[in-house]
Amino acid sequence: MARIRHDGPLIIGGGLAGLSAALEAAGVLGADGKVLVVTPEPLLNACSSAWAQGGMAAALSPQDSAALHAKDTEGAGAGLVEAEAARALTTRGRETVEWLAALGAPFDRDADGGFSVSLEAAHSLPRVARVGGDGAGRAILSAVVAAARATKAIEIWEDGRLRGLIRDVDGRVRGAVIERRGGRLDEVFAPAVVLATGGIGGLYEATTNPSALRGEGLALAYQAGAEILDPEFVQFHPTAIDVGLDPAPLATEALRGEGARLVDGRGVFLLGDHPDADLAPRDIVARAVHAARIEGRGAFLDATKAVGEAFPHEFPAVFAACMRAGLDPRVSPIPVAAAAHYHMGGIVADDEGRTTVPGLFAIGECAATGVHGANRLASNSLLEAGAFGRRAGRAAAAEVQPERRPLAAAQAMTDLPPEALAALRAAMTRHAGVVRDEAGLTALLALIDDLAKAHPTAACLAAARLVAEGALNRRESRGGHYRRDFPDSLPRAEHTRMRAAPAPVRDEEAEAATLAALAAVI
Repeated sequence: MARIRHDGPLIIGGGLAGLSAALEAAGVLGADGKVLVVTPEPLLNACSSAWAQGGMAAALSPQDSAALHAKDTEGAGAGLVEAEAARALTTRGRETVEWLAALGAPFDRDADGGFSVSLEAAHSLPRVARVGGDGAGRAILSAVVAAARATKAIEIWEDGRLRGLIRDVDGRVRGAVIERRGGRLDEVFAPAVVLATGGIGGLYEATTNPSALRGEGLALAYQAGAEILDPEFVQFHPTAIDVGLDPAPLATEALRGEGARLVDGRGVFLLGDHPDADLAPRDIVARAVHAARIEGRGAFLDATKAVGEAFPHEFPAVFAACMRAGLDPRVSPIPVAAAAHYHMGGIVADDEGRTTVPGLFAIGECAATGVHGANRLASNSLLEAGAFGRRAGRAAAAEVQPERRPLAAAQAMTDLPPEALAALRAAMTRHAGVVRDEAGLTALLALIDDLAKAHPTAACLAAARLVAEGALNRRESRGGHYRRDFPDSLPRAEHTRMRAAPAPVRDEEAEAATLAALAAVI
């Protein structure tokens, strides 16, 4: 195993948050600096940012304001949005969109050359900047990837998986264990480690996220002593296209913004006949879709009238996904299901990405900055990735290599074998999905315990346990978390906070044995 000293930020993740941080850090460090980005797949692959369809929320029209955007963000978050964090995000909306446009992101424009905006659920007016109708994520990220590749101060490893975080006896994160192609393990020491590892969708059998995203960053940060906030809050997108694919293709919420309606198999509106009924917060819509399917009525998104023949050029990504599955959305309603889509909980971090562990930053979906609360406002995620990613990059670039200290013990994490992973994903969807209860969550935790006996170093089990324990302990329904046995919200909204005990002083012999065992598994 090689030991590498890197004198700049080490960024784990190549999505919008990670690359935004890398570009800003490179700008701070200048030509003589170096930023290392580590990602397990080539850029643009297996990345939630590239799959985002709706766009980026920002106050861009004359009628809108950052204050109104913040108010909508707080309203969607069911009492758990931190007002200061929401303001920090929304006041950076326009500058973030303009920064991305300057990099080459081809946002849709109106006749006057301004940013074209669309309406999505729980927004009080149109404010979502789109690209090509439903291609925002990939188009935005493509521009950022091109800029990162062209920046000499940014080095990119496209074959590296995070396996562990290295800490010293004072608790500071000093680097990370990275698995490279062929199973080689490298210890990379750096003054700052920035986690941009994405969400937990791959823990669920029904998800719209890349299935490789299973919360490894969340689990390793917890193991390193970082505080975890509200891990039980998972947002389920109500209109995953139900054609038996893993992950499920997504039918963007913008379709409902254009007037598409959710109906059952008989054509009855799932949420009532009011024109705006289907633009309720996602948790409400997801539960309606889930109930219709459980009751055997079926759930469909009917865009035949609202979009119809305009589908190929207005929503090309959704149209292509449907046609590949043998569905023509111009003439037939789209079968849909609620699927895990976004993790509101995560690693506690401020708007510069700083966590409760010195030397460790977290940005993007793996972080919990306080802006999403119990239910993320649609299209705020790309804004958070870009806006707070840039701030974290500047902050991480200012970190300096501290003096050498003895290291603490760190256990390298592994994967679950396919059969065990399939069992976990099915149980997560069944028991920690759209509707939860004590019996199901208790059964889920029992399964996690059983799997952990055979696979004690599996990172995804640690992440799943955080979600399940948080959901079991929250004896109410709020935002994306719904308990059938506690259907009401408590009068006072309170956060869930979790923190692991600190690791002991590093035992070189035990560590060597662990790494040898990991190499054997790989």
